[in-house]
Amino acid sequence: MDLRLLSSFLAVVEEGHFGRAAARLFLSPPAVTQHVRRLESEVGARLLHRNPVSLTPAGARLVGHARTLLAVANAAMDDMAELAQEREAAAVRPLRVGIMGHGSAELTPAALSAYRRARPEVPVELRQLDFTEHVTALVEDSVDVAFVRPPPEDERITTDVLTTEQRIVAVHESSPLADARDLGVRVADVADLPFFRIPPHTPRHFADYLYFNDEAQRRSRDYALTPQEVLTGVVTGRAAGSGLKSFARYYGWPGAVFVPVLDAPWENSCLAIRADEVNPEVRIFRALTIALAQELGPFVAR
Repeated sequence: MDLRLLSSFLAVVEEGHFGRAAARLFLSPPAVTQHVRRLESEVGARLLHRNPVSLTPAGARLVGHARTLLAVANAAMDDMAELAQEREAAAVRPLRVGIMGHGSAELTPAALSAYRRARPEVPVELRQLDFTEHVTALVEDSVDVAFVRPPPEDERITTDVLTTEQRIVAVHESSPLADARDLGVRVADVADLPFFRIPPHTPRHFADYLYFNDEAQRRSRDYALTPQEVLTGVVTGRAAGSGLKSFARYYGWPGAVFVPVLDAPWENSCLAIRADEVNPEVRIFRALTIALAQELGPFVAR
């Protein structure tokens, strides 16, 4: 049964007039008249008296069915429209943000908040990166942007320096170097610290950063892939670690002492993206982060 015919029939019943029904349906009166005649032909009974319009017994019986059928059809259309909206929402690709350790200190949450305010319709997914994932997380498409340090040396990756900070070492409070937490030490003073090990597939530039270009040559027996594992080794007296000055603000574990390394070159944290990236959301996030770095960077490096 053609639902358009039922719709015209009900409009005539409710308006009590073919002309008013036609105006309501944005049709011509002859078209509405034709619809009612076709419906009467399909059901095999006269449904309406004309002049004045009134229901026949068959028409009165059909009215309830017509309203039910149209209501069900409208509900089905509404449900399909809702499904389409859900699929459209699901089709919005989230922005996947990788963060190594504490990222770029206070700039990291500031950048995330700025992006969420600017693009509230785009979901944001956060992923914690370990020390081996400077390049692979981006190249293997598990994240879209990454807060890492130091900047990766890979032509497949584009980086923007966000902070430049003094280097520190993390040692147990019983270490002889712990007393220098205020005065600082030199690279030569940390050469014999038992720095934790990292897997062989860790990018070379991170190993150079971690071990002060291999001037700190002694290694603990412990391996670490995350700051939490570093701090576990430090507070148990099994290993030492190194990082940026802001590390101390985020990982103030009892038993760990952070000592500035005065003659070590200051090092950078950065935002890294794929060099061939075309996702406009990545460009938006990058622009917001760079703007914040220019504004907040000097405070982070304090």
